[in-house]
Parts: sequence; C-alpha cells; structure tokens
Amino acid sequence: MLHEWLRTWFEWVEIWGYWGVFILMAMESSIIPVPSEIVMPPAAFWAAQGRLSFAGVVLAGTAGSYFGSLVSYWVSRWIGGEFMTRYGKQFGISQKKLNFAENWIQRFGSFGVFTARLLPVVRHLISIPAGFLKMSFTAFSMATILGAGLWCFVLAWLGQEAIGSNPEVLQSPEAMMGVIKAKMHWFLAGVVLFAALYGVMLALKKKLIKPDYSF
Repeated sequence: MLHEWLRTWFEWVEIWGYWGVFILMAMESSIIPVPSEIVMPPAAFWAAQGRLSFAGVVLAGTAGSYFGSLVSYWVSRWIGGEFMTRYGKQFGISQKKLNFAENWIQRFGSFGVFTARLLPVVRHLISIPAGFLKMSFTAFSMATILGAGLWCFVLAWLGQEAIGSNPEVLQSPEAMMGVIKAKMHWFLAGVVLFAALYGVMLALKKKLIKPDYSF
C-alpha cells in the first residue's frame, strides 16, 4: 500500500512539474505525511535535465510548504489545543508528538519553528501548537518561510548530487528515499547541534539575568 502511494506521489511530480511540487509539499506540511524526500530531489534532478529550473523547484516547494503550514496554523488556532488533544490520534498525531512540538515552541519560540522545519517527525506538526498557542502570525510566517526554503534548497541540492550519480534510484521511490536520507545525516546532526547550543544559550541567559527587586 505504501509503495503504491509513494509511486503515485512520485508520478505527480514528474507529470505536473511545479504544481505537483507545490501540492505535495503543501500536503507534507499538513497532517498528510507525504515524504518530502520523494518530492524535491527528483524535481531537482529533472531541473538539471532542463525540464524544470532549480530555482523554480525550490520556490514551488517553499510556497507549498508555507501554504500547508498556514492551513494547519489557522485551523488549530480556530479549534484550539483541547480538540487536538482529544481527537489528534484520529489524524495520526499522537499526544506524545503533540506535547513534544508544543514544548519545543514554548522553549524556543520562532527559532523553534525555524529549526523544526529542518527536522523529521516534527516538521509537519509544528504548525499545530503554533496555532493553538496563538503565536504571532508574522513571526510564524517568517520562521516557516525561512525554514521551509532552506529545507527545500537542501533537498533539491541533494537530489541533483545523489540522483545524478545514481539515476537508477528513480525507478524505486523507496531506494531514492534511502539514498537521500543517507546523505542527510550530517546536515540533520548540524541542525540538532545548533538547536542544542541555542537552548544552552537561553538557559545561561536566564541564569545570568537576575530579577531586580530594587525600588
């Protein structure tokens, strides 16, 4: 079943071009778990063959990611966190994942939204707590666009590099996902390290800035 879905989504990118990238990345940024690894890399590879442009692929992916995130943000802002807590499992969103994403935003704010856009699992969830926590729409938008843009650029660049030397993986979405993920370990490790250092900086800042009780 999963193989058939991957094959279908893969073909959407090939047939619909930029619109296929936009739609699938919008789905990927909502509650529909479309793997971005089967959307951006092949589109970038086809761009390298002259069928699309690299910049167009990145822009379409970023716009789609932002649109999908906006839908999740405004829906969750409207229905509230209680609804997601009660019915999230029916949409494949466990309470554990939701709590993690909520704590992430409360701890890191807009920086947390930016880094979450670069990490698996929380990528498509982060807009939900941002909505019901009523995070500033401007801050949310800027963090989402920057994070989604960087993620799409990295995936597109990896697509050109990885698929360019292994064109046979285009025959198997699962194999292509494996190749892309294998080349992303260092990038993801860097994002996690960056977020950890930022967390340490925030903790030290709170410790150093003591409350002033003078009148």
